[in-house]
Amino acid sequence: MATPLFTDCSHLIRNNQPQLSYGAAVTDVDGDGDFEIFITGYGQPCQVLKWDGSGFIDIANQTLQNMGRQAIGVAAADIDGDGREEIYVLNTDNFGGRKQVGDKLFKWHEGRWIDLFSLPENQDVQNRFNGRSVGVVDRLGTGQYGFFVSNYMGPMRLFELIKDSLELIDAAPEFEMNRVTGGRAVLCAPLISDRTDIFLNNENGPNFLFRNNGDGTFSECAEELGVSDPDEHGRGVAVLDADGDGLLDLVCGNWEGPNRLFMQNASRTFSNLAPLEMAHPSTVRTVVAADFDNDGNDEIFFNNMMQPNRVFGWRQQDWVRLAAGDALEPNGAGTGATVGAFDGTGRLQLLLVHGEASPQPLSLFTSPRNDNHWLRVLPLTQHGAPARGALVRIHVGRRVQSRVVCAGSGYLCQMEPVAHFGLGTASRVDEIEIVWPDGTTQSLTPPAIDAQIVVRR
Repeated sequence: MATPLFTDCSHLIRNNQPQLSYGAAVTDVDGDGDFEIFITGYGQPCQVLKWDGSGFIDIANQTLQNMGRQAIGVAAADIDGDGREEIYVLNTDNFGGRKQVGDKLFKWHEGRWIDLFSLPENQDVQNRFNGRSVGVVDRLGTGQYGFFVSNYMGPMRLFELIKDSLELIDAAPEFEMNRVTGGRAVLCAPLISDRTDIFLNNENGPNFLFRNNGDGTFSECAEELGVSDPDEHGRGVAVLDADGDGLLDLVCGNWEGPNRLFMQNASRTFSNLAPLEMAHPSTVRTVVAADFDNDGNDEIFFNNMMQPNRVFGWRQQDWVRLAAGDALEPNGAGTGATVGAFDGTGRLQLLLVHGEASPQPLSLFTSPRNDNHWLRVLPLTQHGAPARGALVRIHVGRRVQSRVVCAGSGYLCQMEPVAHFGLGTASRVDEIEIVWPDGTTQSLTPPAIDAQIVVRR
């Protein structure tokens, strides 16, 4: 039998008590240059897990705990260009429509965390609809991001900050993005343009794909490009270059319906080429694409609710199901998942979040050690914050690998803002290219492997 891809290391999470949780995001919460994991609590405290050298401890203060709220989605980005990411926490107290409590947008201000939505100037712009996921987009390529909120039975929102102020605006109506549907997942990436496009995996209606026109405006084109999928109930979504042709593809999880692997063609349209076993319906929530074993190919992980999780890998020119090992979790009430490399080994860790059906502890997994090489690229904006939505390519011999710095994906979640590349047995990288969110391209001298490099715009 094949070696399982994941082994359990949940013991590294200290005081890991059962609770209802949903989403998770990786960001530098305490400003020390290392990334933490922000986990939303549903009627229970949010957590901030920090790696202290031997395990994860919760460092969330009272403000970030978001007490008395039902937090579900979370994402981070630098909304004001101060070099530090703000944290958007989406609170949901009902299935859809209007809600009683608003969201939180946490900003580090004058030595403490404040909620921008609580300021008097932002009372009228607060999101009063139940939602699911949050993504981030640098619409103008300035290094200042907006938060795109996918609401359920309420209008989509795009929150941006007025320059040199703490006042928020909703830019979605200006671009006809304030559509009402069963919003589920948000993915922000340069899918079909050299800027950040926005894909929404929806329920009870077609998906949306907003093409970035390059001037700060957007055009909806999901049906035209073949990704509207109007009859399914969307959940998680992830982006990857599934066939190595340099074009980005989408893997979409549909709740108890056929999953999709939308492959992008040279004509910039998409075709569903999901193999039968990958397409098989399940109670999918989050979808993750990442190279967990550093073999140079992304694996695709489907996190399910009270059903066994599934993982697929590219083997011998085909997508095949792999042994999930300890991450199978047949009785796991999976709600969210995120990925990051926290312990300095160059191997990714997979964190699974549970809730809804019953309180359960968090789960943490990693892959068995091997001799494969790796390279990690952390692009920073001109302000010094993670350049979420940037596209990083590496050339290794004749092969090109592509990764998007996560700006929101999975479902309710956001991955680490690092382009992680497994290199397999390759001992060098020949070229690195970064396509920044403003559409410009930068080429870099190849660095040493088995390391993380930081590149500033």
